[in-house]
Amino acid sequence: MKKIILLLLAICSASQSFAQEITGTQLLDKAIQFHDPNDNWKTFTGSLFVTMETPNKPKRTSEIRIDLPNQSFYVKASQGDKTTVYSVTKDVCNIQLNGKTPTEEEKTSNNLSCDRASMYQNYYTYLYGLPMKLKDAGTIIDENVILKEFNGKNYLVLKVTYEKEVGKDTWYFYFDPTTYAMEVYQFYHEEEKNDGEFILLSGLETVNGIKLPKERAWYYNKESKYLGTDFLITRQRYD
Repeated sequence: MKKIILLLLAICSASQSFAQEITGTQLLDKAIQFHDPNDNWKTFTGSLFVTMETPNKPKRTSEIRIDLPNQSFYVKASQGDKTTVYSVTKDVCNIQLNGKTPTEEEKTSNNLSCDRASMYQNYYTYLYGLPMKLKDAGTIIDENVILKEFNGKNYLVLKVTYEKEVGKDTWYFYFDPTTYAMEVYQFYHEEEKNDGEFILLSGLETVNGIKLPKERAWYYNKESKYLGTDFLITRQRYD
């Protein structure tokens, strides 16, 4: 028993030492090499099909098209008896509600706007572009990597903040210390209040040569309250 304990202590010590030796930038580079080995994200053009399941709500299915070279974005989301479509190409925005152009009254009552279209564009390209999006201008990488246990597993953790014009939240990204796969991320609006959420990633779906998380389960940081899970699926399963 004593030998086992000493061995475990030695492993933990070695892992902690490695966390101190690798910089934040080096960790990010290794994670990107795992998820996007051929540097395909910069020219990504493709479709994602996502089903969102949340407690006490009908499923929401979304078809998301991202065309980075042409600065084009499209999302068609259906939930219950409502289907909305947002499409953005550069500065041009179009909105549909149940297959028609909505009236101003319908836009107001259904919270439809070009600002919301832009929000969805930023949201989906950020989350599905991780960890590659952490190379974007305005991102501040903390070079001090820490070793942290989360859900019973040790991770190399990267802290990320943003310049004022880009964002105010503080993010933590958890990477497998062997493969450098991204398996958890977490954000806070005000960290001292323990607000914000953490997201558990499981499975991988390869899209255009990029390894994307297949499932994302969302929880509040406070009390680990479950919010929902979204599933990235193939076209065949989506139909």
